[in-house]
Amino acid sequence: MSRSQWSSKLGFILASAGATVGLGSIWKFPYVTAMNGGGAFLLIFVLITFTLGIALMLAEIAIGRAAACGAVGAFKKLGGKGWSAVGYIGVLCGLTVFSFYSVVGGWTIGYLLRALDGRVMSNDPKALGALFGQYVSSPIEPIITHALFALLTLIVVMFGIQKGIERAGKILMPALFLLMLGLIIRSLTLPGAGAGVMTFLAPDFSKVNSKMLVDALGLAFFSLSVGAGCMLAYGSYLGRDVKLTNAAMWVTGLTTMTSILAGLMIFPAITAFGLDAAAGPGLTYMTMPVVFNHLPFGQFFAVAFFALLLVAALTSSVSLLELIVVYPIDEWNLPRKATTGAITLLVFLAGIPASLSFGVLGEYKWFGRNVFELMDYSASNILLPLGGIGTALFAGWKIWPVVEAELGLSPALNWGMKWMCRIAAPALIALILVYNL
Repeated sequence: MSRSQWSSKLGFILASAGATVGLGSIWKFPYVTAMNGGGAFLLIFVLITFTLGIALMLAEIAIGRAAACGAVGAFKKLGGKGWSAVGYIGVLCGLTVFSFYSVVGGWTIGYLLRALDGRVMSNDPKALGALFGQYVSSPIEPIITHALFALLTLIVVMFGIQKGIERAGKILMPALFLLMLGLIIRSLTLPGAGAGVMTFLAPDFSKVNSKMLVDALGLAFFSLSVGAGCMLAYGSYLGRDVKLTNAAMWVTGLTTMTSILAGLMIFPAITAFGLDAAAGPGLTYMTMPVVFNHLPFGQFFAVAFFALLLVAALTSSVSLLELIVVYPIDEWNLPRKATTGAITLLVFLAGIPASLSFGVLGEYKWFGRNVFELMDYSASNILLPLGGIGTALFAGWKIWPVVEAELGLSPALNWGMKWMCRIAAPALIALILVYNL
């Protein structure tokens, strides 16, 4: 059976940028930046992203295109049976992440509905906190929104590369940027917005320490979705006519730009109303609605904001599901639609305990973490770094001539890329792994 391919370079870039632009870019990046010295953190984050981050992304895409199959098959085909373990780590990571990510994606649906009916319009953060707690602890509604989000992801992936993922990327990514730009323009016109921009961009180098550097490393790798094999899966559908370095630069640039735009969207608004930029994940659901309640046409902007979050969540979840689905399709030549449906059902069932861990299963904890937190921790702090280390070592030591041929770099860039994969990336990801453990 002939393998599908992206119909255009633009389709690949938009779909890949969608994979990397997720909820992390919208809600995680701004508050991590706020806690780590603003512009100082931003500078270090961008530096890491365009050196180590892009090197790992290029390695993944090169492996995928060279093998023309998903993670498990690619490592086995190019490196032998033993290396397939790295691919299995990626698939397991994708399955784990998508199971709880679909729950959070469901929250964006729940809050979009709450924005539409006006329930989020309040000046009282405590009331908003109670609203959020009541919603996520419910044994029914978050599971329904989790199912709806999984279903939306299924519909996109079921139709394959060109008719599903690529078409969705060409619609969702421009929609994402238009929504962000609309919210940024409104945010920058608020009284005191300039102070918020300065909070975001002005560097505080006194905050530069080992923790900040590890946070920047972790967020750079997390933001680019490297380590699980999503980029590898997308690269496996890439034609020989596309220059990988050029495409990867576009994807990395769009991802970084989205993170910066998220900061420009959120910081001026929360500074204008004296709210805490370092409020953590609660910023999304319990702080931003206060901002919207102060604005003329605030409900409209609340709806736009939660629609933005839903789009960002969906573009990432599509890549996670494709990462998982491509394994049985490649391995056993199974039909895409039936395979996608079966895996989505599995993910939905696996996500139910994660959803219930904020309610009826909340008292059940292992290593001090509930089910949701345990899934998040194991994927983000163990599986993702292991996958990243394995991918870098595989590209740098096992199949470097193959990667070199795929990239076609100048001698100087080729030398830098090789030693990033061989030494720098594995060592720094190992540092993140040990630090987080």
